[in-house]
Amino acid sequence: MRSQVAVSVLTLLASASMGLCAGDLAQAAPWDYRTKIEDGFEGSDFAHSCGLYYRQSKEQAAEGYAFQSDMVRDGKRALKLTVTPKCRPDEENCSERAEVWEKTVSRVPFDKGVWYGISVRFQAPMPKLHHRFVFAQWKRESGSTRMQAISPYLALRMKHGKIYATVETNAYPAQKSTKAGSLAECTAGDAPVWLRPHEGQMRALVAYEDGFQPKVGARFAACSNRIKITTYGHSMPSATSGWIDFAVYSKPGADGDGHLELFANGLHLATIRGHIGQKAEGLGPNQYFKFGLYRDPAPRSWTVFYDNFVRSADCMDVLKNEALCSSIKY
Repeated sequence: MRSQVAVSVLTLLASASMGLCAGDLAQAAPWDYRTKIEDGFEGSDFAHSCGLYYRQSKEQAAEGYAFQSDMVRDGKRALKLTVTPKCRPDEENCSERAEVWEKTVSRVPFDKGVWYGISVRFQAPMPKLHHRFVFAQWKRESGSTRMQAISPYLALRMKHGKIYATVETNAYPAQKSTKAGSLAECTAGDAPVWLRPHEGQMRALVAYEDGFQPKVGARFAACSNRIKITTYGHSMPSATSGWIDFAVYSKPGADGDGHLELFANGLHLATIRGHIGQKAEGLGPNQYFKFGLYRDPAPRSWTVFYDNFVRSADCMDVLKNEALCSSIKY
């Protein structure tokens, strides 16, 4: 019995030396979701704050991450994530990923609001394919395999080399646009949506880069007042513009009380309110953030760099602008 206790103590001490927190070892440690978490990726591993980790899984087995100094936003190092071809071009239900996740112990309750900041730079040339590229996403926990296909309630995406942002909720009746084959022209504030009844979901287009509409916008051919968007005259930055500093306020609300704020490079892109996120049996109590590359099969490798991750209940920790923070109406 003593030897077993000694082994357990040694295991705890060894884990502590590697930077693991109590919650990683016994998922019962209390955690205040308002605790500030940040990582500038300055070391040779993720910061010892119970914040982030690279998820080891079959989908990510052939991918990789590196703490490097060749491409940096601030400080001396940044995180490099690379995804490589491993699926056949026509293979169904096969995706290629290199993603970093928030640790389970430090996740935020689904109905609470917090700020996130992350800097992103895309390696040229940009992929111009007409299929899924996701580089940051906010999701609700799924407690069953059946619910794992639930889409992120907020996602930063790319198609044809253009960046755009989407918000997801349950499927609701919507008004079809009278202008077929193009982005829906909706009543002021209503969201252009892509109706996906077979998935039981509805996806809204909430922000996009100039030049996005002609090629992809036609999918968002209906209008919904379940999701309300306020814009501020700024487009999503170009994917080729270098480092982009994203700031997001995340407070999902599947019953209609959701609230998101989206900023890029200090510019206010959009406020989104209403039905944000999904409700269904089998979904968990928390929201979580993950970033990195998630794509359908593609013919070549691609790299994206990340820097300056921060999560906080205090807007100033992320936006660092008192006027902008004071303008937010919670």
